[in-house]
Parts: sequence; C-alpha cells; structure tokens
Amino acid sequence: MPVDLSAADALALRMTSLLLRPHPSTRPAGVGEVVEWFGAMQAQDLASGLWSLGARLPGRTVADVQAALERREALRTWPMRGTVHLVPPADARWMLELTGVRSLAGAATRRAQLGLTEADADRAVDVLGTALAGGGRLTRAECLATLREAGLGTDGQRGYHLLWFASVRGVTCVAPNVGTEQTFALLDDWAPDARRLDRDEALAVLAHRYVRGHGPVTAREFAGWTGLTLTDARRGLAAAGDVLSPVRVNGEPMHVDAALADAPRGAPDDVVVLPGFDEYLLGYRDRTLMLDPAHQAAVVPGNNGIFQATVVRAGRVVGVWKRKVGRAAVTITIQPLTPMAAGERVRVEQALQRYADYLGLPPRFDWPA
Repeated sequence: MPVDLSAADALALRMTSLLLRPHPSTRPAGVGEVVEWFGAMQAQDLASGLWSLGARLPGRTVADVQAALERREALRTWPMRGTVHLVPPADARWMLELTGVRSLAGAATRRAQLGLTEADADRAVDVLGTALAGGGRLTRAECLATLREAGLGTDGQRGYHLLWFASVRGVTCVAPNVGTEQTFALLDDWAPDARRLDRDEALAVLAHRYVRGHGPVTAREFAGWTGLTLTDARRGLAAAGDVLSPVRVNGEPMHVDAALADAPRGAPDDVVVLPGFDEYLLGYRDRTLMLDPAHQAAVVPGNNGIFQATVVRAGRVVGVWKRKVGRAAVTITIQPLTPMAAGERVRVEQALQRYADYLGLPPRFDWPA
C-alpha cells in the first residue's frame, strides 16, 4: 500500500535524495561514489559540474575534485538527451547503449542541416579513434584539426556534431581539461572495465539510481530525465523491485528509495548554494516543489536553457548568485528572490564561504540594492 506524503514531506525526501542532507543508509564519500549515487550528473558546463560535486563533498577543493577526475573516478560523455553528464566509467558504455543511442534518432536530420553525410560521421569516428589510439589525449582544437586534415568540415556546428557523434557511438569520451582546454580520449582507455548488463538489468539499475538520487519521482520524470519511452521507464521502475517503494504525493503515484520510505522527515532548514546546471533543478521536468513559478524567469532568464546558480533554503530556491573569480578573491553577487532578513543573509554568506573555500579564495559579497 503506497504511503501518502504531503508536498513538504516529498521536498524533505528530495533534499535527502540529492545529498543535501544526511541519508539514513549511506553517504557517498568521494567523487566516484557521488556520481554513482546519482547514476549521472549534469555537466555540460564544467565549472558547474565540478561544484555540483564539491557542494556534496564538504571540505573538498576544486583541485581535489579535478584530481579525482584525473584518477578516472568519473568521466564526461553524452549518455542521454544529447547532454553532457558525469557518469561512472564502468557504466558509461551500457548507458550509451541504453539511452545515448536514442539521441541518434535525429542525427540524420541534423547532419542534413549541417551539410554532413552519414559517411562523414562514420569517417570522423574512424579518424578520431585512430588519432587517440595508444592512450593519447587530444584537445578539442587538436581533434578538430585532425578532422580537417582528413578532409572533414568542422566549421559552424559541424565539428561539435562530429565530436558528439563519436562519443555517443562509444568510441571517445570527454577527458579532464588541460588548462582551460577540453580534451578527448578513447572510452576504452578511460573505462577499460566496462560493466555489461542486459537491457532489463540496465533499466533496473538506472531506475534505482534515479529514484535514489531524486525521489520521490513519477515514471514520467524518469522518462524525461533519461529520454526513455514511458513504457521503458515503467519497465525499469518495475524491474528495480523492492529497492523502491511506492508513495503518493498529493494523490499522485510516485517512487522513492525504500531506505527513505520510513525515515523521519523533520522540516528541513538547510541553506545551500548550488551551481546553475545542478541535478536539484535539472533532474526534473516539474520543478514546482523546489521553485516558485514566479521565480522561473530569474532562474532561467529568457527561458533559454541557461540556469543561474541558486540559493536554496529549506529546499526552496530563494535567490540566485553569480561569481567573478579574480587572482586575489572571488566576488559573489547575490540577488534574493524572497525577502531576506539580516540573519538570513549571514546564513547565505556562510554557505557561500564554503564555495570560496572550495576555490581557495577569500570571498567578497555584493548585495545589490
């Protein structure tokens, strides 16, 4: 029998699921464990992806997180929805085969728009695979130059499409930056111990991780996050079995991590600061539990898919923030979306101090009138 939850209960559980509060069964202790907890984490913007990890690993610096990625605790690729995510290396290949390939459905149309052919795309995969053989790494610029030398056009969005295609096909992946430059490597080199799952096993694992890291959620939210059909989403949730528990939130059927189903749900009062591209908002289609619709325009100006970094209090977005990193300090500008008394501003600055410590720079706070 599903447990009935209020919206407040559901929000408290989401905060726990998203590792903003202690979980009753476990707490991932490193970069690889956090990424595996979620299954995949938004990382199209590298700086945001790094702070998404840092925000969940108190005391770690950006250098610590970068070092973990160099140790190959996680890698970046395009596992679903045509968007770059951090994923566990051992799971990258089956995720690409399960969800990444769905983004290939529109590839032919996109190639036609770009003036590329299927033969061009296949040729790019071969060229990049050969250039990166032997454990090499090439910067994005070097990859594009290699493609041009092979007679393939990379102007406009052509180069991006070919790099994306090679990764979705499971040949390349995005390796850590060298300086400020993005690099690529062979997926086989960065994920040599690929985990092999049949389709039902893969659906079940992905369903469990999504619910564990985001629940309570509906089957439609799982389908939206993965790009799977609703039929496959429901199949995965069913296959996950008793590691998930059914609940109702305001009468709507949802799923939650079984370890959380009977956990105490005290009213959360946390103040945290998150990057713009974070699972806390991007992990859902319906964000109304966490974001007042009246604040949508401030968080996503122009509704253009570019999310602002957020201040979250008791699970709700109450402000946005921007940072300017200098040599001597990081200047952080905070724009409240709800009234903030002096004491609450102190708490926000304390949360932002964690971000400054993560960067290893003293903060300067700016509260525009």
